[in-house]
Amino acid sequence: MKQWIDKRYRAEFVGTLILVVFGVGTAVIAGDKVGVVGIAVAFGFALIGAAYAFGPISGCHINPAVSLGSWVAGRLSGKDMLGYWLAQCLGAIVGAGIIYSIAMGGTAFDIAANGLGQNGWGPGYQGGYTLAAAMTYEFVATWIFVMVVLFSTHRNAQAGFGGLAIGITLVAIHLLGIRITGTSVNPARSLGPALFVRGQALAQLWLFLLAPCLGGAVAGLVARRLDKQA
Repeated sequence: MKQWIDKRYRAEFVGTLILVVFGVGTAVIAGDKVGVVGIAVAFGFALIGAAYAFGPISGCHINPAVSLGSWVAGRLSGKDMLGYWLAQCLGAIVGAGIIYSIAMGGTAFDIAANGLGQNGWGPGYQGGYTLAAAMTYEFVATWIFVMVVLFSTHRNAQAGFGGLAIGITLVAIHLLGIRITGTSVNPARSLGPALFVRGQALAQLWLFLLAPCLGGAVAGLVARRLDKQA
């Protein structure tokens, strides 16, 4: 009997939850101890683990920008892209909720003061970078990231190394981007924390939905063109 929810969507839900719990969770609960490098590694390692666990089921996009790029590249149907998006966003929201509930158990945590690993820009956020800088970084970083995803999982790519390449790339992207925007390159990852923090996090969320999706779409166009030339 057919499952009520496609197993690929369930894999995307759990994979995105894992990314948020261990990536965002490290930033919120242990960020002052492990620093930028530790946070970057947590995101990358969480993605590597999820990729090898759920890659055989859904491709382990766990990122709406990756799913959009895959659709543009002709590797995913429109119906499945929308299903992936819903699963990814729900996974990120539940993951953020888990981190929030754990953080609230600490006596020193105040979401208004400490935040929940939300993305942002401008005065008072990380390095205080401008809107233009934030938009540029999120677009370029997502374009690079989705290109790595699409080509490391291509039928002609070396089998077995895609998850490692993708995870290492995410580490590098976070090492550079945390001081700029907190590093999104993933609309779902930005959505989850913003819904809990609200205020400025929600007001600035549009950039972390738009720029990564644009970057993912451009990566998909490049991959589609190169596939046609092959």
